[in-house]
Amino acid sequence: MQSLAIIAFGVYVMIILLGGLMAVFSRNMVRALVGLILTLFGVAGCYLLMAAPFMALMQILIYVAAVSIMIFFAIMLTKPPVGAEEHAGRPWWVIAGSVVAALAPVMLIGRVLRWQPLASYEHPQEIVLMDLGQTFIEPYFLAFELISVILTVAMAGAVLLAFERRQGR
Repeated sequence: MQSLAIIAFGVYVMIILLGGLMAVFSRNMVRALVGLILTLFGVAGCYLLMAAPFMALMQILIYVAAVSIMIFFAIMLTKPPVGAEEHAGRPWWVIAGSVVAALAPVMLIGRVLRWQPLASYEHPQEIVLMDLGQTFIEPYFLAFELISVILTVAMAGAVLLAFERRQGR
């Protein structure tokens, strides 16, 4: 049973990596969004492996559905800047970003090789939804409300900028 979980984890990691690479290296914004959606589905699968089906469902409902649709509308409402084709080459910051991004997996692999696993349970314990809800409501209530306000303002700003650009102002 444990080998099946390791195989499933490997599949989810490959889905996350494939989606992440697709999101980063795609020249088309819609294809990059599809890569992001694929990555978020892989994360939801990892939640399922951790015996957290509620968190997996929230991952799919909030991030895959709502946030991805919001990003899709923002992409569709804005036009690319004039002359964007001129800057299609690989500037130095793309190379620097790739080097920094390559350091993260190297550091993670080094940490995993030195890691001593803790004693685990045969069946992972599931968190009671009532306790999870109390945790979200009590200490993190203000943070969740502020995030929703920030997302709403960002979407309204994107729509306003797109409208002004179409009007030629």
